[in-house]
Amino acid sequence: MLQGDEFIEAVKNYRNDFHSVVPYLPNKDTLLHMDFTASNGELNDEILKDTYLFSQYIKNKLETAGATYGVGGYNEHRTIYSRSAVFDAVEEPRRWHLGLDIWGHEGTPVHAPLEGVVHSFAFNNAFGDYGATLILEHQVAGILFHTLYGHLSLHSIEDKREGQTVEKGEWIASFGKPEENGQWPPHLHFQIILDMGGGKGDYPGVCSLSDRDAYLLNCPDPYFLSGLYP
Repeated sequence: MLQGDEFIEAVKNYRNDFHSVVPYLPNKDTLLHMDFTASNGELNDEILKDTYLFSQYIKNKLETAGATYGVGGYNEHRTIYSRSAVFDAVEEPRRWHLGLDIWGHEGTPVHAPLEGVVHSFAFNNAFGDYGATLILEHQVAGILFHTLYGHLSLHSIEDKREGQTVEKGEWIASFGKPEENGQWPPHLHFQIILDMGGGKGDYPGVCSLSDRDAYLLNCPDPYFLSGLYP
């Protein structure tokens, strides 16, 4: 199986055939890079522990920048995961982010970047987890891989069934509210997974430093597949 950059090299030539995962007009919509590392001194424990304050922080950043979406996070060491015990394993805390986050408004449509089938879905409802989660399975140039969509609305997975066909550009989900998305400000966690390892409805979106290299090989940068480029 191809890994990491090998996968991107094999598939990137097809990127003009991909549909953007959220509604995006390159000549109209502004994207704002969001930094959730320790270098972001604006974020403190008071904001991070309070989902409402965290949501207001995101909303204010987007409005001030005149941005439609906030984006970023792949292979980023994020101190924000200290807000949830989900990421605090006894042996080593998980802080390295494996997907692309797209921050926006509750209810924002999520589209399939290319045709595929529903692999699995689940409601991962612990504080700080994915909340409503959908995983699709795809093939491009004979290469099998998966895309994961986390922090969705519950309605997004109510009508899904495993093996269900999904068309390129189909509206498959929406950004969820905090009560449905793991208690996060509205956003989409978008991740590529080459080998699901037998899992269903869930796959780590954050890993520890000691596991980072292995996870990055199995979860290449999804930016090129997102459609969020000029």
